[in-house]
Amino acid sequence: MAGKFRVAVIGGRPAPIAGAKELGIDVVLVHEEGAYDPAISVHCERIVHAPIADGQALLDALKPLHDERPFDRVLTTTEPAAESTGFVVDALGLPGVSEATARALKDKALTRELLAKHHLSPVLYRMVHSAAEIAAFQAEVGGTVIVKPVDGVASLHIHPVANADEAEAAWSALQAAEISGVIAEEYLDGPVVSVDSFSHEGRHLTIGYSEYRMNDKYVEWEVSTPSRVAVPQLAALRELTPKFLDAVGLTEGPSHSEFVLTKHGPRVLESHARLAGSGAPELVRRAFGLNLNRMFLTVPLGIDELPETSPEPLGGAAVRFFTPEPGEITALDVPEDAADVIRHVPRGEVAQVFLPYLDEFMDVDVAAVIAKSEGDTVPPLLTVADCVSGYVIASGRDAEDAVSKCETANARIRFETS
Repeated sequence: MAGKFRVAVIGGRPAPIAGAKELGIDVVLVHEEGAYDPAISVHCERIVHAPIADGQALLDALKPLHDERPFDRVLTTTEPAAESTGFVVDALGLPGVSEATARALKDKALTRELLAKHHLSPVLYRMVHSAAEIAAFQAEVGGTVIVKPVDGVASLHIHPVANADEAEAAWSALQAAEISGVIAEEYLDGPVVSVDSFSHEGRHLTIGYSEYRMNDKYVEWEVSTPSRVAVPQLAALRELTPKFLDAVGLTEGPSHSEFVLTKHGPRVLESHARLAGSGAPELVRRAFGLNLNRMFLTVPLGIDELPETSPEPLGGAAVRFFTPEPGEITALDVPEDAADVIRHVPRGEVAQVFLPYLDEFMDVDVAAVIAKSEGDTVPPLLTVADCVSGYVIASGRDAEDAVSKCETANARIRFETS
């Protein structure tokens, strides 16, 4: 029997569509063969295979299904499918994240251009095409600048530049990585925080606010919420976020926006019109009581209403990735009582999602996942995608308590590498 609603979900992970059938929502999942856990099929009307970053291919796959029985929404939770999903949304004339909005968020130069147009979050920036142009921009700024891909993700290929030699080194590294579009921005001094929001019919509700710990490559290895450092600028963050989302044309769905808390106030770092990674929706649920994974489907379809006001925190939550030294794992010590629940990814199995088993821990105070075995290799931590050794997630009285629980478990679970 057909449900009341029908949606197409492009790529991503199972959590946002778990329970869809019980809500009367038929889900057509479009994914790439071999790139998802087949167990997700129990939540779907059907699964269609197509390249998720190819808008025309997605439209070709979905248009016949839409003609037979129209989709109410076409959605994605994954960055590679942002613009291609927008292409389909536009082509089918549906509400949702348009291709223009997806592009405005992916293209960091366009983001800065729109912010400047709306007199928001002033940051000096320039597209650069050589080491000399980087050096000239750095000289004009008069301090450190950040050079990175204009459409970069996962903290990859980020280079601080403070002089002409560093400009040359950064440009050489970006060229070696075959980065075609490069942006230089003034260095923003201050802690990085994020705001998870949800929008409906053009109204934006800020919900969670988190902070990070990261290494010298700007790779985040811990996320905790609610952010302690954000509190002095929380009112400014809650004022800037909706204005920013308006500037890029977002009207519906989840968003995850990152800011640097400078001495002049919050400055936009980047944003995404999707659910955040690194377990953020689960951290928000634990700390603020709103389930972004459920809202992903229910709010756009009118099953649940978007709350009128931002929730106050009920407690704290944190996730910490294991960060053993790079090399081959020679020994692994996992005490049974290091966490309330401990799961191991079977040897040789590649997890299909970034935080495996996370959906099983909703009622667990402290849970740990060991994603590596003896003999496996730990890569250098150059990007968030290198956080592949496992993680600890915890709830607490507040964020500090949750972080403490993560640290305790992390200290007891020992990876030895050579």
